[in-house]
Amino acid sequence: MSAVFDAIATAWCWLWDNMIYVNMILAIVIVFFERREPRAVWAWLLVLYFLPGIGFLMYLILGQNMNKDRMFRIKEIEDVVNSEIRKQSEEVKNEIEMTESYETKGYRELAYYNLRTSGGVYTEDNDVTIYTDGHEKFDALIEEMERAQKYIHMQYYIIRDDELFERIKEVLIRKAAEGVEVRILYDGMGCREIRKKQWRMLRGHGIQTAEFFPAVLKKAHLRINYRNHRKIVVIDGEVGFVGGFNVGREYLGLAEKFGYWRDTHMKIIGSAALALQIRFLLDWNYASGNNLFLEDKYFTQQKRPTGSTGIQIISSGPDSKWKTIRDDYVYLISHATDHIYIQTPYFVPDETMMDTLKMAAASGVDVRIMIPCKPDHPFVYWATYSYIGDMLQAGASCYTYDNGFIHTKGICVDGKVCSYGTANFDIRSFQLNFEVNAVIYEEKVTKQFEEIFIKDIEKSTKITLHKYNNRSLVIKIKEQFSRLLSPIL
Repeated sequence: MSAVFDAIATAWCWLWDNMIYVNMILAIVIVFFERREPRAVWAWLLVLYFLPGIGFLMYLILGQNMNKDRMFRIKEIEDVVNSEIRKQSEEVKNEIEMTESYETKGYRELAYYNLRTSGGVYTEDNDVTIYTDGHEKFDALIEEMERAQKYIHMQYYIIRDDELFERIKEVLIRKAAEGVEVRILYDGMGCREIRKKQWRMLRGHGIQTAEFFPAVLKKAHLRINYRNHRKIVVIDGEVGFVGGFNVGREYLGLAEKFGYWRDTHMKIIGSAALALQIRFLLDWNYASGNNLFLEDKYFTQQKRPTGSTGIQIISSGPDSKWKTIRDDYVYLISHATDHIYIQTPYFVPDETMMDTLKMAAASGVDVRIMIPCKPDHPFVYWATYSYIGDMLQAGASCYTYDNGFIHTKGICVDGKVCSYGTANFDIRSFQLNFEVNAVIYEEKVTKQFEEIFIKDIEKSTKITLHKYNNRSLVIKIKEQFSRLLSPIL
């Protein structure tokens, strides 16, 4: 073992002695051989120049572009599915035009774009229940799991091996013993703390598991990019859950570091649950190597009485040619005429979104943005604060949520349409992570979200331009340094 450590130490010493040449080679690769946005190129060059050695390690962990064609070869089934949807797009477009309700008026083009780029079929038979508290959300989830008769499909970015997962496991094991199919899809990085024997134990009880983008040699997580950030549960094709809550005690407000955890999750009953099912199956097929699209039983229609809410389930990721969720945000912002309410733990927009938001604020639209009062990722937080400063200059109203940590991710526009799910307002969600959102075209649900936003303001502090301009020199330095790194955060 000592010989191995000696070899590693020798290799590192050689790298350090020759770091100037290593950085030069990396700079050439980044500039000439990798297709990156100019901002990201400059950010990496600055990191390599000012942080030799450390910058090299950061590039190994954060910076490498994967061979997407090879990595996502198994996901060719997704292209087939979307191709079939595109064949029907003109027919569906005409249907949307003919049956356009009051709630979707003015957003037909957005619905068509989502259909073309993300396979987001528009359905109007849905009922939505909103959860902002972890206890309420997981109580509702477990209640629906108890009702399962055919299958439970669960996908989370983070699952902690704690009391909450113990409670969920108890239900899953019992349902599996009753003959219900249970599948758990988890992200290799987000669930790295769970020991392999836990997954083996679950498989021993008949629960199927699959790991998205596992670690190298089953232990070394050398990359934090391209993570599956989606949180989806589908039960019997009738009920779907999607939103920001992961599985862990902190999401119940039990972690001392964060205190109360303010998040947003939705229970959807209706055809949109089947859209979430398709999203889960696509990810499951990739991670497991199976093809569940051959089984008709996973696409049966729900039988419960449903509502009348119009919904599209949209997704995006590094394997997509389109930044569908980002583009939806931009479309909604650019078409707002009265107000825009945004809640996000990370506000690191790209240039397109930032310009659109500033234009909306400067033109008199009531733009309100709410972020946490405390960081869980310091660099991202201070980059967020710097962009908040720009929005204040443009005339937006900005708030820090003081009652714990706010993790909700969503936008409401003009009391007519909203989009909530797993995607933050940052470059990582737009380009590097796999995300899923529900776009809701209904006044009733949108106004529920807006009422929640207004109540959250009562537990928040408004960031005034005077206060921001008088921030300390230390904060200014943190902001500027973090903003330089924003394209790679």
